[in-house]
Amino acid sequence: MNANDFNPHIPLSSLAPGMHGTITDIHTDDALRQRLQALGFRSGKQVEIIRKASFGGPIQVRIGTTDILLRQTEAALVEIRMT
Repeated sequence: MNANDFNPHIPLSSLAPGMHGTITDIHTDDALRQRLQALGFRSGKQVEIIRKASFGGPIQVRIGTTDILLRQTEAALVEIRMT
């Protein structure tokens, strides 16, 4: 067993409000990857889920002091390691 067995990488969309994680990868095409990186989504950055809208609505994510709303489908493409 290694450290990753206890700290798996999961999609950002699966975190509940109040949970924190570190971005490890973004699994998408170059255009969306560049857009997310321009918003601050980069490997090694800490993120926190602030709230999730009901019925599959957007997720409010905090990176540093910036709050960003992401579609569920976009958040599912961002890989997180729980912290």
